[in-house]
Amino acid sequence: MQGTEKKKILFLCTGNSVRSQMAEGLMRHFRGDEFEVYSAGVEPKGVNSLAIEVMREIGIDISHQRSKHLDEYREERFDYIVTLCDHAATTCSLFPGEGKIIHRGFRDPAKVEGSEEEKKEVFRKMRDEIKEFVLSFSG
Repeated sequence: MQGTEKKKILFLCTGNSVRSQMAEGLMRHFRGDEFEVYSAGVEPKGVNSLAIEVMREIGIDISHQRSKHLDEYREERFDYIVTLCDHAATTCSLFPGEGKIIHRGFRDPAKVEGSEEEKKEVFRKMRDEIKEFVLSFSG
């Protein structure tokens, strides 16, 4: 995007541990030339180890990302604020600024119970759904 400033995008989720972390990593990897990418949560919980693992499977390392509270970005201006869960969607209405708010809810894979492999399968499915969303994102 020569001569064009990158659009700033913020992915929001409740815990900033899985969905928004995956979205941040995927958007930066596939569309980092178009977007300056951030993520945050309304109740940060740390980056989930299974999210790190399934992202690594597709060659994207999110292990150095950190879970951040929405308040860290109160003074920032974003072109897009994308909520990835219903809780963040209701909370994000309190976020100041003029960015376009887009809601695209995804099921929380961290709430799935079962064996380690069953959990990983759910995380992989979520990763692939978020990847499809990121690749098709047009604002």
